[in-house]
Amino acid sequence: MSDDWDAAAFRSRVDTVLRARLAEEAGLLVAVDEDLEPVAGRLRDAAGHGKRLRAAFCYWGWRASGQPDSDALVRAAASMELVHAAAIVHDDLVDDSPLRHGAPTTHVAFATALRGRPDARPAGRSLAMLVGDLLMSLAGQLFVTSGLPTAYLGRARGLWAALARDLVAGECLEILRTGGRPDTAASLQVIRHKTAKYTVEQPLLIGGALGGASPALREGLSAYGLPLGEAFQLRDDLLGLFGDPERTGKAGLDDLRTHRPTALLAEAWHAADPAQRERLSAVLGRRDLDDGHLDDVRELMRELGAPRRIERMIHTRVEQATRALDDAPVPPRARRALDDLAHRATDRLH
Repeated sequence: MSDDWDAAAFRSRVDTVLRARLAEEAGLLVAVDEDLEPVAGRLRDAAGHGKRLRAAFCYWGWRASGQPDSDALVRAAASMELVHAAAIVHDDLVDDSPLRHGAPTTHVAFATALRGRPDARPAGRSLAMLVGDLLMSLAGQLFVTSGLPTAYLGRARGLWAALARDLVAGECLEILRTGGRPDTAASLQVIRHKTAKYTVEQPLLIGGALGGASPALREGLSAYGLPLGEAFQLRDDLLGLFGDPERTGKAGLDDLRTHRPTALLAEAWHAADPAQRERLSAVLGRRDLDDGHLDDVRELMRELGAPRRIERMIHTRVEQATRALDDAPVPPRARRALDDLAHRATDRLH
């Protein structure tokens, strides 16, 4: 790669790895039985979207450790995107989300394909769960077969276990707290474990561990990664409610229908008077919401200043992350790339 961080070129490298690995696995499925073609098709397309931020953070954790560019490392980093693909399938299933990237989610697509069967919906959900499980398994396989030395891979074994544990813990906490009284601290805990850690901090630490990062560097990467991961998800929550579905590819009413414990809702609730809380309560958890309800909630949240407070939380965390780089033993080129990635992760429209 050139001396400048070329995000598009890196994404192309990761995409090539993912397409080849998923096509190979899809072919093996169909070889078992041709009836598995619909499952194989979803598998081929499972990682077709994304900015490859998780892979990029893993890559720059490696480079920050003083290691050179490596195709084997890119393959290992691409496994982070399969973790994300698995998490998306499971998250959409848990939330019963209808859309992702403007297309039917995996469980909805399967149910549609099985239309006419009395059990189409539960069967579609079951198939989606299994696809998500397979994607997580493939992430581990891609990592250990990346071509990196076994001794290097061993350095990251504990971090892989932590990544899976935190992801499951965060998802479980969200389920347990869905429908409860909005609370910002509780929402941030969900964000930290469900998204922030596996999106930024843990890929960085895994890349750093593979590269033999010093304790001081690992501490600096974590100090950068955790607040940035939180900022990433706070931006996602804002886009979920205030973004254009044509650009985000998600249904704008999802968070309201499911009464998810987002920090945005918690900040609005905290600022609301009793009458305003009644207005919020009237829409939370309802399945029959329409664009009129969405407009009303947006207007109310703006009145309460909730989006502005979330923007400030994002800004504060990005500043905290980038300042952490100043105190960490990060080489200049890696520092520039991580600074660029901080803005790519949080200054986005979808």
